[in-house]
Amino acid sequence: MSSSKIDIRMFRKTIREYYKKHKRSFPWRNTRNPYFILVSEVMLQQTQVGRVIPKYEMFIKLFPTISLLAKVSTRDVLGAWQGLGYNRRALYLLSAAQTIERDYGGVVPQDSDALQKLAGIGRNTAGAICVFAYNAPASFVETNIRSTFIHFFFKNRNKVRDKDIFPLVEKTIDVKNPREWYWALMDYGVMLKERHLNPSRKSTHYKKQGAFKGSHREKRGLVLKILIKKSSQTLNALALSTNIDMPYLKKMLGDLQKEGFITQDKNFVKISSH
Repeated sequence: MSSSKIDIRMFRKTIREYYKKHKRSFPWRNTRNPYFILVSEVMLQQTQVGRVIPKYEMFIKLFPTISLLAKVSTRDVLGAWQGLGYNRRALYLLSAAQTIERDYGGVVPQDSDALQKLAGIGRNTAGAICVFAYNAPASFVETNIRSTFIHFFFKNRNKVRDKDIFPLVEKTIDVKNPREWYWALMDYGVMLKERHLNPSRKSTHYKKQGAFKGSHREKRGLVLKILIKKSSQTLNALALSTNIDMPYLKKMLGDLQKEGFITQDKNFVKISSH
């Protein structure tokens, strides 16, 4: 399909008609609280919706405001994040809350450039926050939106780049109600993945996630889980409880310390206090 005027019109009509009949409902679609939407967007990075919903609801009950989140410990945030994976996002969210509280009076910025200066927020997450929190006509691409545009406009191409998709995103956006338009694009993309071979496989950004069992990610998660439950651990106790050999464990702990997760004092390891 080319991107002629009539094709764009038919594209919009198709997406809207599907959304009217099949729109999905999520807790973050039922709020206009920018902080709650920030939390949801960070959680939804690389994580399936079904796993996010209970964690999102628990997280905002534990930390109902940016001001409160900005004051809590690393240990508390990581504890609330357990089960979502990619724990670095929890540190990013804590850092973002602290910056917003300090520099923006506790109010999530409405400007994409300002949002991208926050820890862990790239162009697409910033665009999504602008759209869903403030109904601003920002442009962004995520996996389901990518699938929708590839299906309609790049059927006969492989290795489709996001920079090829962005002009179409900008050309088709509903500037009066971008929030609902993006929901519709995402819902259509989910349907495509259920009924067809995932169109996003044609994207240069597509990566098949490796097995979690036995992976480095699983071992890191196990170490953090133990340290969250106990105030501190000796290296020997940690190696024994995780069944990770000492050289590997020391290298992992060195990485975790550099990333701000833990601190080490002689032979003791604990979650960072800042």
